[in-house]
Amino acid sequence: MSSTVTGDQPTPSGTRRGFLRILLDRFGHLIHEMGKFGAVGAVAFVVDFALFNYANAHLGWETLSAKAFATAIAATVAFVGNRFWTWRHRERSGMAREYSLYFFFNTVGLGIGLACLAISHYGLGSIWPGVFKSLIADNIAANIVGAALGTFFRFWSYRRFVFVGPAASDAPDAITQSDERHGR
Repeated sequence: MSSTVTGDQPTPSGTRRGFLRILLDRFGHLIHEMGKFGAVGAVAFVVDFALFNYANAHLGWETLSAKAFATAIAATVAFVGNRFWTWRHRERSGMAREYSLYFFFNTVGLGIGLACLAISHYGLGSIWPGVFKSLIADNIAANIVGAALGTFFRFWSYRRFVFVGPAASDAPDAITQSDERHGR
């Protein structure tokens, strides 16, 4: 079938397919890491969500204290998953260094989540208490909006500062081949 029949523009022998291959060669490792990070994050999210709601609803803890407690426990679960699964192929720079940086950046991520929760619960809740001072509103602010913003920040910071670049012997072939083609 010709390209004029399908509506596609003619391309020199496989240029479209070649472009997709180049993208996969270049970013496939990133997509793979993001998938693992997401799986670890999903487990940590369940731990965070369950502990937050338990501490808030059953133990009667104050909202921000319950969230800080739940996030600290979930962060420990996530550290183990990320260090030993998501970025296991990366060089180790010392468990104490990684753990310290991980929790520093997690604290910033927690601050992002707590800011979203505080704005919703205390800021908007003082204007519309019937809407924003509820467990559902707190969960949306903390576990959807705050978690999403914090997750983007955490992925970037962990990848950039905590779990440093790949070890030479463990670098994915696609990265090495792509770098060689581009003179890096």
